[in-house]
Amino acid sequence: MSQQHDTAPGSAQHTSPEQPGTPTRRNLLKGLGTLGGSLLAGGALASQAHAAAETAAGTNTNANANACPDTTLQSVPFYGKHQAGIITPEPAEAVFIAFDVVGKGREDLVKLFQDLTNIIAFLTKGGPAPTADVRLPPPESGILGAQVHPDNLTMTVTVGASLFDERFGLAAQKPVHLVEMPSFPNDALERPWCDGDVMIQICANTRETVIYAMRYVIKNFPNRMVARWKIDGFLPARDIRNRTTPVNLMGFKDGTGNPSHEDEQLMNEMVWVGKNSREPAWAEGGSYEVVRLIRFRLEFWDRTPLGQQQNDFGRLRATGAPHGKEHEFDDPDFESDLDGNITPLDSHMRRAEPRIPERHVAKLRRRSFSYSLGLTKARQLDMGLIFVCFQADLQTGFIQTQMRLNGEPLEEYIKPFGGGYYFALPGTTPDSYLGQALMEA
Repeated sequence: MSQQHDTAPGSAQHTSPEQPGTPTRRNLLKGLGTLGGSLLAGGALASQAHAAAETAAGTNTNANANACPDTTLQSVPFYGKHQAGIITPEPAEAVFIAFDVVGKGREDLVKLFQDLTNIIAFLTKGGPAPTADVRLPPPESGILGAQVHPDNLTMTVTVGASLFDERFGLAAQKPVHLVEMPSFPNDALERPWCDGDVMIQICANTRETVIYAMRYVIKNFPNRMVARWKIDGFLPARDIRNRTTPVNLMGFKDGTGNPSHEDEQLMNEMVWVGKNSREPAWAEGGSYEVVRLIRFRLEFWDRTPLGQQQNDFGRLRATGAPHGKEHEFDDPDFESDLDGNITPLDSHMRRAEPRIPERHVAKLRRRSFSYSLGLTKARQLDMGLIFVCFQADLQTGFIQTQMRLNGEPLEEYIKPFGGGYYFALPGTTPDSYLGQALMEA
């Protein structure tokens, strides 16, 4: 059984001989110390002057801290029936990183899941950073300082179809719909950007926290997992702070029609694999995750008339309201607009969620992020969407929705190039580990 860690995994002390050349370096630093003292003294005077100016203006550091509370202390529970990061409200930052597993035996995979569970339990709870021995490489990156704060960190562990090959004897336990992601008509999939044995979705309030967590994992699994692809995601801080629907890089609200994560019955129906499903017994409490890396042709989009943009989406850009309505969450009246005179029949919103005969035709919950990778080989902006959705049934969730979207006008401006289908493992408890039900099935 895996045990819960109160201290950071991998924080044991080590010893090794001192490196040569230290005295010379010490003498150099000694000489710099005198200069440093002068600089510190000057800095102190400058700080005093700055503090006086702030006081005169009626502001101070404590007042600023009270006006803007430190969100790094916020946390999301790690243990539970389901993994966090699936219906958890999105924070501002994310990293998606897929790995190929190097280990070849079942015992290797068990140990990998156990160690990964312990690491995630520590990082999502927070605590003192592992202590470093100056004679060895440090046990962690140090970018968060002496204290690792939870910062609303979630690390969602998913598995791809390739994990169920002959290496680990898991073929009979593969989820029913789990396959390598196929190519749809508008796709231009680049296989190095696709699939993977294990994919970890890392989300937090700040960029440094997701980077810290990713590097912590990579450092602790050098001979057991090799990174396959990785992409950074983000959402507008304004929308996260105000709890409004995030705006994507095309300038439109993204996720207005999402089912509420607070509706437990709806989540059980749409997101979580239940007891009476056709899935293997171990999969209960898990969920299929689809990740689609979609490049936007933003230069082309930015030169397209606003009216055309709004027709392609089926919503008004400024408010997110459906055509003919005033507010974002107003229901479109498709039944009285059968010819598409108000909302075009081929608009993204109408194809994705036709609302006939029921509200939630698309049996999925979105959790997408924007990305920016620099420039393409054609010197165009390499920016777009990390489309993410979770569902209990991949067929009635993403696949049927994507089939309705095939051929939509919006395809002129988008080009999917990577991602994959994955299965998010069920949650765990302090005396268990992620993937235990799978490994013992």
